[in-house]
Amino acid sequence: MRLKYWSVWVLALWMLAAILASFVDLQPNQIHLDFILARPSFAHLFGFDDLGRDIFPRLLAGAKVSLFVVALVTTMTATFGIMLGMVSGFYGGWVDRTLMQITDVFLAFPGILLAIAFAAVLGAGLSNLILALCITSWVGYARLTRAQVLSLRQRQHVMAAKSLGASTLRIMVKHMLPLLAAPLLVEATYSMAGLVIAESSLSFLGLGIQAPDASWGAMLRDGVRYMLIAPHYVLAVGLSLMSLVLAVNVLGDRLRDYLDVRG
Repeated sequence: MRLKYWSVWVLALWMLAAILASFVDLQPNQIHLDFILARPSFAHLFGFDDLGRDIFPRLLAGAKVSLFVVALVTTMTATFGIMLGMVSGFYGGWVDRTLMQITDVFLAFPGILLAIAFAAVLGAGLSNLILALCITSWVGYARLTRAQVLSLRQRQHVMAAKSLGASTLRIMVKHMLPLLAAPLLVEATYSMAGLVIAESSLSFLGLGIQAPDASWGAMLRDGVRYMLIAPHYVLAVGLSLMSLVLAVNVLGDRLRDYLDVRG
């Protein structure tokens, strides 16, 4: 294993943990009253929480929730943002102005605050959490795609396709989208790291995953009250969250450097 690829291995490990939590009954909600806030041991590596539940299986269940939310929201927002950005950049004119004004409205508010507002209006729960994140996370894809399409539409191969009578959809899919893959892949990587934090933040505020289901944000909220007497609770969740976000960000940096043809 090469040290420079540690981010890939960390991300793969969390994905494997999420798959394990999906197919193996880890019993994350099982309560052991005799082990409330018990410290880590060889049998229970991360100790127990304030209700006597083993933290390790709850971390795996929380990873499953986080990665599911991230994968679904990234797929939906990337699809919508790319489509909107391509239409805006390709047609220009009043279409571009209208769509970009809508985008600027969403950019006028911090993304996490806007997500909190939508989650508060829609109500707590997994489906509303996903909807709130989808509403606020498409802007980056739209802006990036529009900027790239504005330059690509003047390329000779695009002009040649137009002159040969190719449809707009064919030009976008066959002649533009492949050239957008590299920057959009990097954008998606950074967006995934932000979504992990956003999901945890909303759950921390009580607007995301609800008890008794495990969520890293909710676990952090519960563990903060016991930082002085049971620091292992917060440390286990905080270090897990940090490792996943850091791995995704570093992977994004690696992809950016690898796909940068100017380097």
